[in-house]
Amino acid sequence: MVHKILFWSGFGLGVRFWQLGLEMRPFFQREHLWGYPLFAGIGGAFGYWMMGVEERQFRILTDRRDALLEKRRRRAEREGRELADGTLGTERQLLDEGTPPTTSVSIPAGIPRNA
Repeated sequence: MVHKILFWSGFGLGVRFWQLGLEMRPFFQREHLWGYPLFAGIGGAFGYWMMGVEERQFRILTDRRDALLEKRRRRAEREGRELADGTLGTERQLLDEGTPPTTSVSIPAGIPRNA
């Protein structure tokens, strides 16, 4: 959590250095030192906001995955094709929304599994 806020604060400082560099002004001038905490604060606030966005997106994705798994389970029960071990696909299929579950996987001989 803190690392994201610190990163974006540092990014804000970098933007201030870049701004002064483009203007060819000295980096540390007494009248303009107020800009560094301002840019760092704006960057930190953006990082804090982005952290909240990420948490909401993870929650939405988790809820959507759970809803799809529940829908997949209900459909399998309705059609009577639940697998022997009680799962509705491989672990990867359960985590990957786009892959339909299969009851068996056939890998031709001579082809490595990691390919």
